[in-house]
Amino acid sequence: MKPVIGITPSPIVETTASGTHERYAIAASYVNAIIAAGGIPLILPPQDENADALLALVDGLLFSGGADIDPALYGDSDVHPTTYDVHPLRDRFELELINKAIEQDYPTFCICRGIQILNVARGGTLLQHVPDQFETELPHRQQDAGFKSHEYSHVVTANPDSTLARAYRSTEIKVNSYHHQAVKDLAPGLAVSGHAEDGLVESVELPDRTFVLGVQWHPEMMFREHPEHLEPFKQLVEAAISRKLTNATAD
Repeated sequence: MKPVIGITPSPIVETTASGTHERYAIAASYVNAIIAAGGIPLILPPQDENADALLALVDGLLFSGGADIDPALYGDSDVHPTTYDVHPLRDRFELELINKAIEQDYPTFCICRGIQILNVARGGTLLQHVPDQFETELPHRQQDAGFKSHEYSHVVTANPDSTLARAYRSTEIKVNSYHHQAVKDLAPGLAVSGHAEDGLVESVELPDRTFVLGVQWHPEMMFREHPEHLEPFKQLVEAAISRKLTNATAD
């Protein structure tokens, strides 16, 4: 009864001896985290009009990190100079997929860009560049401060009654950080489940769904050295198993 977890990849452009090609890439750490949690990963390349057919293949979803979302999609007419690699097809695909998944109560875990697409899909906005739009001294781009990917650079405080706190079994979570954008105005229906020490939103969830959780950090980079970061993946897989069993019983 292992559940299938669909993962969204990042479009990238690579130049090789045979020319310049667009490819769909996913860090192996996302795949490895799903496998370690007991799921079967399935990569879902961006495409138009096939969201329903793709959802029929999976029991849960993981929205991965990656490049920035088109600011026009959350009402910003100006594009900050640091906003990078906007990909209209990926934006369209993920917005449709996440909204349909929420409507059908698919267990959904959203990481980094994922939390941002969740907020935008439900009607929220983003800070286009945290250093310019939010007063902080925390290293939200820890690579600039010399931290390794599996090392934590700050602490997130989780709301005690949140899905986040239940997943980690703690209200104090040590996290890594690789983002320059973040949640600004929270979408209707979403609840903030965790903040950084500086007050920046680091986690959101949908209380009226079985499991919809977004985090701004990268637990897939940390779970090998810090096993508590596998817990949200386990929660995703467990929720997907429950959905799979319920559907099997109904059939």
